[in-house]
Amino acid sequence: MFDFALLKKLCLANGVSGREDSVRKMIEEEIRPYADEMYVDALGNLIAMKKGENRAPKKVLFDAHTDEIGFIITGITDDGLLSFSTVGGINPSVILGRAVVVGDEHPVDGVIGAKAIHMLSAEEREKLPETDKMYIDIGAMTKEEAEAVVSLGDSAYFKSDYVEFGDGSIAAKAIDDRAGCAALICMMRKPLKYDTWFSFSVQEEVGGNGGKTAAYSVAPDIAVVAESTACGDVADAKGNARVCVYGGGAVVSFMDRGTIYDKPLYDHAFAIAAERGIPCQTKTMIAGGNNAHVIDSVRGGVRVAAVSVPGKYIHSAYNVSHKDDIQAVYDLLCALADTLAEQ
Repeated sequence: MFDFALLKKLCLANGVSGREDSVRKMIEEEIRPYADEMYVDALGNLIAMKKGENRAPKKVLFDAHTDEIGFIITGITDDGLLSFSTVGGINPSVILGRAVVVGDEHPVDGVIGAKAIHMLSAEEREKLPETDKMYIDIGAMTKEEAEAVVSLGDSAYFKSDYVEFGDGSIAAKAIDDRAGCAALICMMRKPLKYDTWFSFSVQEEVGGNGGKTAAYSVAPDIAVVAESTACGDVADAKGNARVCVYGGGAVVSFMDRGTIYDKPLYDHAFAIAAERGIPCQTKTMIAGGNNAHVIDSVRGGVRVAAVSVPGKYIHSAYNVSHKDDIQAVYDLLCALADTLAEQ
C-alpha cells in the first residue's frame, strides 16, 4: 500500500529547484535499507538500484523529481523588503498574500505583498500585479536588518500545511512531485520481480536538468516518469478541457508539450491496468510536460512512459489530489515494474 504518512513528511520538507538537499537526505534515509546500489551525482540526483528476483532483460528506470516550485531572493530594498523571482512556472494570481518561509539553514517567515488595493489607480485595479511589483515582507524595518537574516540567492517556499479533507482529498504544497517520490520509495520497500533502477531527480521545474543527467548515467532501455499533472475539472470546464478527471485514477499520457510517448508502452500500461483492476485514464489535452522530454533523447534514445497523479491547483501553495488517485498511480507503477523489462 501507498504510505500517506510518508507523503506528508515529504510535502512538508522544503526543496525548491537547485536546493533539494534536505529532501534528498530524507529520501536517502528512507531507501538506504532497501537499495543494493545508491549514489548521489554531481548535480544532486539520488540514483539507486534494487535487485529483483530475476535479472532484467531490459534496464528499466523509474524517475520522480524531488524539487518544487518556489522563489529566489534577488534584492533587498532600503526599507527591508525582499524582491524575488519565481523558480518554476508560477502564475502571479496564486502568489499575492501568501505566507512564505525564506532561507534554509535559518529560515524566517514572511508574507508576499504588493501595493494595497485602496492605493491602486483605476487602471491598476483592472489587472493583477506582476511579480516584479510584489515583495516579501519579513518584518524588517531597514535593509541592514533584513541583510542580517537573508542573503541574495536564498530560496523562499510557500508555507503550507498538509491537510486531509472531504472524502479522501489532500491539500499540500509539493504533491508535485513528492507523491511520485513517495511512490518510488514504497516500491523499493517491497520485493521486485526484476532488478530496477530509481532516480530521485533535481531541477525538473526549471527544465529537467536532473532527469537528463540521471538517465545518461543509468542508460536505461525504458523509463517511467512518476509525476503529477494538472486536471481542469472545475465547474466551467467541459469535455477535453477537463484534461483528466479528479478521482478518475492514474493518468497515462500519449503526448504533452515535450514528449510523444512510446505507443506500445502506452498501450501496455492500459492493458496491465485493466488486467489488475487499476483505475486508469489518459490526458485529453496536449498540455504540460515532465522529465520524459529530456530522458527520451539521451544516449541512443530511451522509450518513455508517464504515470501521473491528477492535481487541482497545481503549482500553487496548495496542490489538491485524491488518495484513490495516488494509490492507483502506485499500483500501476508496481504493475509496470513487474512487466516492463519484458516489453
